[in-house]
Amino acid sequence: MQDELVDQFQLRSACGMGPNMLMSKLALDLDAKKTGFARWTYEDIPSRLWPVAPLSRMWGIGSRLEKTLNNMGIFSVGDLAHTPLERLEQKFGVMGNQLYHHAHGIDLSDLGAPLIEGQISFGKGQILYRDYTKREDILTVILEMCEDVALRAREAGKAGRTVHLSIGYSKNSLGGGFGRSRSMYEATNDTMAIYRLCTKLLDEFHDGRPVRRIAISLANLEDEYAMQLSLFDQHKWRNRQLGKAMDSLRKKYGPTAILRAVSYTDAGTAVHRSKLIGGHYK
Repeated sequence: MQDELVDQFQLRSACGMGPNMLMSKLALDLDAKKTGFARWTYEDIPSRLWPVAPLSRMWGIGSRLEKTLNNMGIFSVGDLAHTPLERLEQKFGVMGNQLYHHAHGIDLSDLGAPLIEGQISFGKGQILYRDYTKREDILTVILEMCEDVALRAREAGKAGRTVHLSIGYSKNSLGGGFGRSRSMYEATNDTMAIYRLCTKLLDEFHDGRPVRRIAISLANLEDEYAMQLSLFDQHKWRNRQLGKAMDSLRKKYGPTAILRAVSYTDAGTAVHRSKLIGGHYK
């Protein structure tokens, strides 16, 4: 497309690509405007986003906010990412919650929720309230997030072939993490199909350190016109109808009208988060 713009109109352009709108914008502003094209992933955050300074180079931070952050001893995006969330919220309220998430490359705004023209993925990310060390607890949150991602895909009449799982480790374990993608033979918007692939990625790449950040996305989207039936999976059609029934209940009675049992365990976050707006109680 960029080559065609040059050939037809003699106009040069820049393009940034990322797993969400925030990351795409950062890739555009910080890299692509110099190179023409840049693609950022969650794995690039420590090396490409955290060194950014002064803070006014970061999207959403102006000169006045930069001065306030500097007075708090925060001079780079990395400093911002490693500042306790509680401190930022105490100082800036809802904006502090947003600053913290953006410093980790996570865009939790509702702006990206509806399907927009040209959207290439559905994703969800969250910073956990505490360090999660047990596999079953981590998988509880992953299942809740898979439910949200699949719901958005179903509402848009889309299915995806590629699942991306990003895990961020606790700062008490020196941070870091991993981000890995894997594709399926057939596109899906079935919660459990997405969850099973995320489970495989977690078991393969998690090194056992405490987890504090999780992000999941479904990409390689296509229209959900039909379903390929299988002799080896007799419940595909039933699962699709079950998913739509659950979606209808949530749309009519609210997001917590029907939840999986794991959401009511100590590891679940869906019930608590349903009471929040921007990280704060309604």
